[in-house]
Amino acid sequence: MTMEYGLLSSKKDGESNPTYEMYFDYCEKLSGIPSHRVLAVNRGEAEECLKVSVSVDSDIILNYMFAQVITRYGSPAFKYVASAVCDAYDRLIAPSIEREIRAALTETASENAIKLFSDNLKHLLMQAPLKGKTVLGYDPGYRTGCKLAVVDKTGMVIDTAVIYPTKPHEKIAQSKKIVTDLVRKYGVDVVAIGNGTASGESEMFIAETLSEIGGHTKYIVVSEAGASVYSASKVGAEEFPDFDVTQRSAVSIARRLQDPLAELVKIDPKSIGVGQYQHDMREARLDEALSGVVEDCVNAVGVDLNTASYMLLSYIAGINATSAKNIVKYRDENGEFTSRAQVLKVPRIGAKAYEQCAGFLRVPGSGEILDNTGVHPESYAAARNVLKVFGFTEEDVRLGRLAGLKKKAEGYGMARLAGEVGCGEATLADILGELEKPGRDVRDSLPQPQLREKVMTMEELTPGMVLTGTVRNVIDFGAFVDIGVHQDGLVHVSEIADRFIKHPSEALSVGDVVQVRIKGVDLKKKRIALSMKGI
Repeated sequence: MTMEYGLLSSKKDGESNPTYEMYFDYCEKLSGIPSHRVLAVNRGEAEECLKVSVSVDSDIILNYMFAQVITRYGSPAFKYVASAVCDAYDRLIAPSIEREIRAALTETASENAIKLFSDNLKHLLMQAPLKGKTVLGYDPGYRTGCKLAVVDKTGMVIDTAVIYPTKPHEKIAQSKKIVTDLVRKYGVDVVAIGNGTASGESEMFIAETLSEIGGHTKYIVVSEAGASVYSASKVGAEEFPDFDVTQRSAVSIARRLQDPLAELVKIDPKSIGVGQYQHDMREARLDEALSGVVEDCVNAVGVDLNTASYMLLSYIAGINATSAKNIVKYRDENGEFTSRAQVLKVPRIGAKAYEQCAGFLRVPGSGEILDNTGVHPESYAAARNVLKVFGFTEEDVRLGRLAGLKKKAEGYGMARLAGEVGCGEATLADILGELEKPGRDVRDSLPQPQLREKVMTMEELTPGMVLTGTVRNVIDFGAFVDIGVHQDGLVHVSEIADRFIKHPSEALSVGDVVQVRIKGVDLKKKRIALSMKGI
């Protein structure tokens, strides 16, 4: 049983769409069709570029049907019954079988695509934050100029500007002066450049400007997928009512470098651009899966009760959008929270909600050191008992003197210790991990963003060159890697590892920092073929 693809003339002058050229006059077995190809031919069929059909050996099916229906081949009615069987198969049964097969293939392909999208989104949200850096967000543009926003180490916007270094204005000297003044005035550590329109020219301008300034400032090209969606959204308007749309984009670009999770939760996951054929999925099913991923990531990391936006807070277990807004309002009116328990004073946060959310909230400035850990208030007594058993105090926790606590507990006996402090072994293991590293961020152990100092162009790439890049998207047939030339390169699944892998996700995840070798460069089509074999 095979799937056959053919060219279906397009509506415009009979021309064919080159996007689907590989499917013209092509067929393959149903059992071997990869998920991404099913979705691709579905889209080509919907766009009236492809004619798709399922081809089977009808003789086998008709013989089976004759055996079930016809009992006397010598009967005068034989030819009428046989004709009815053939007609039933051609007109009713065969189309029904094809629809069911196509529907089953599409369902499986959609679920695989949703799973891949969810995995990519999780790795994107859980990328390492760039903490303690003042960032200059740079939203490139042509006619309307390039919007700048300086964001301090806490994510607060402290200055904005507009420059015109690109066509048609090309006010290079004036633009350099503005950037230089901002970098020196605020001690900018990193310039985050959006990778949209005019990003190539903007990267060259920033690299040249920073080299003239000297010092420690570097730059990085950041995916601005979804930034425009956030800028025009109700959330963006509420957060920056006095900014225009492009200024909000510059802020978003800077903040997503400082803390990807905190910024990207404000954007519809479907707009972030780390999936494949997401617009062909069932929207309700996709939304459900992606919302679950975001919620899991936020709860795994936890949130700072004094800096988190209401969007970030709304993903915490036990807190809905209304409660999250109430927390932010209470914080604005009464100042910073000084303890976890203070959140009980917020309207719509009752004892039950507090029980659900408390373990995910962090208060770094609290007098209770455990308020800045993942230890739930219900387990504070058990945590203090652990400290007493080994002769430590809360001040030792605050000063980070508990390295090796888990090993001591294992030597003491986990079951014995759990019984003495009054908690289960699983809870005890979590408490030990939090006491060893209070206020830790699970993302800190991940690879840091790759900052740059100079520009490389596609023209400079040569086969055999080995470069370091960052995985931007993982799809069924490979992975796209940012190697610093504005155009992401593709590592085909067959070029990812020296061993056989069935799917790219077995070896790569979004955000991974990898070494790749240039296999080929097509300047005309702007394609870069990469390989990771033998590296």
